Amino acid sequence: MNYDIIVIGAGPGGYVCAIRASQLGQKVAIIDKEWLGGVCLNIGCIPSKTLLKNAEIVNIIRNRSKEFGFAFENLDIDYSVAVRRSRKVSQRLTKGITYLMKKNNIDVHMGKARVKSANEVDIIQVNGKTKTINAKNIVVASGARPKHPRQFKADNRNIITYKDAILQEQHPKSVIIIGGGAIGVEFATIWNSYGSQVTIVEMMHNILPMEDIEISTELTRSLTKAGIRIISNTKVEHINVDGPNISLEISNNNDHSSISADQVLVAIGFTPNTQGLGLETIGVEMDSQGFVKIDDRMSTNIDNVYAIGDVTGKLLLAHVASAQGIVVAETIAGHPTVTLDYKMLPRATYCHPEVASFGYTELEAQESGYDTKISKFRFSANGKALGMGDHNGWIKIVGDNKDNTILGVHLIGPQVTELLPELSLAYNMQLTAEDIARNVHAHPTLSEAIMETAQGLVDETIHA
Repeated sequence: MNYDIIVIGAGPGGYVCAIRASQLGQKVAIIDKEWLGGVCLNIGCIPSKTLLKNAEIVNIIRNRSKEFGFAFENLDIDYSVAVRRSRKVSQRLTKGITYLMKKNNIDVHMGKARVKSANEVDIIQVNGKTKTINAKNIVVASGARPKHPRQFKADNRNIITYKDAILQEQHPKSVIIIGGGAIGVEFATIWNSYGSQVTIVEMMHNILPMEDIEISTELTRSLTKAGIRIISNTKVEHINVDGPNISLEISNNNDHSSISADQVLVAIGFTPNTQGLGLETIGVEMDSQGFVKIDDRMSTNIDNVYAIGDVTGKLLLAHVASAQGIVVAETIAGHPTVTLDYKMLPRATYCHPEVASFGYTELEAQESGYDTKISKFRFSANGKALGMGDHNGWIKIVGDNKDNTILGVHLIGPQVTELLPELSLAYNMQLTAEDIARNVHAHPTLSEAIMETAQGLVDETIHA
């Protein structure tokens, strides 16, 4: 079997790469050991967002029904129905990927891949047999898996990963989440809405530590108000499981204490899926954590071997993997492409309130030597947000005081993940804050908050 490109991994990076390469006239094969769509479609982005929608509705029913003028007797909220709905949504999308593979004449091989040479890949099939396929180019899109320190041994029941959390049909009565990143705060939102007692333990000073400090502060306030306990700047030393009782030994500087719950979710980061791929045998260079090193065209140090997505450690987000997949497909086909600026790519967290951002935080911009100018507009002054009954949060633009160009944008509030693209498009089109402010936004919309924030950067705010 002779191909132009073999793609290892069928997640959002791999399958998008395969489709784009096929569109450009390449003969493509894709290999995956488990499923089309990868973690994102099967046990990650898509099912978790489905659960979050259920959680949003449940939160309104349980905590805010009087505000909207309705009441219930003998209310029955079934978490298992939410999980089953999430599985249906996931299955519908993965079937769509199967269709797209056929539509684009991409050969799908299910099995474990092992790189034999810079042009050959062995596939260990489910039946145990091995077959070898070859190609001019190999693209590694094998993704990443959760980190599991030895003292945090997952047993899929008491100590769980995000996969267990996605699939289990009962929410825990009480749960401790180790890690205050995107996975941690999203599951905290889901389980809290269904009545679980949730505690987040974060080793850094703030939850969502990669976001602007004001985002972390605002989110901490909102989650705490919702009843979620947040313990930051704290390390988990050990987990003790004694039957149904789970206790965690935690430390903050020299202070040691213990907390307990019915279940523990470990969400402290990811490690690349490179083990067993054979990359080291052909000399592919990796960093100290095992992530594959790449250049701007996704090329490794080995000719005709490329890598995209989480396995590169650049920015572990599905849409970033897809963007990388398109770049590498176009690079291999000799088609004009772009260079990705990872600092300026969008980031989104789907807790409540939602968080979205790109670019420099206020502190990063100042430390980088920019003369910064800040504008912030609160959703509490936005008519649409008030009408929705969801008006916590704000939009913040970090601008360059010299010319009002955008250095970074940070949003927290209702549906802000849907608002972010206007701002990232403005940045990519080299528009200034004045250009955004002059763009007439429909009324009433949440997007008016973008206009108002931009107006603030040029000292023309109307409603603040």
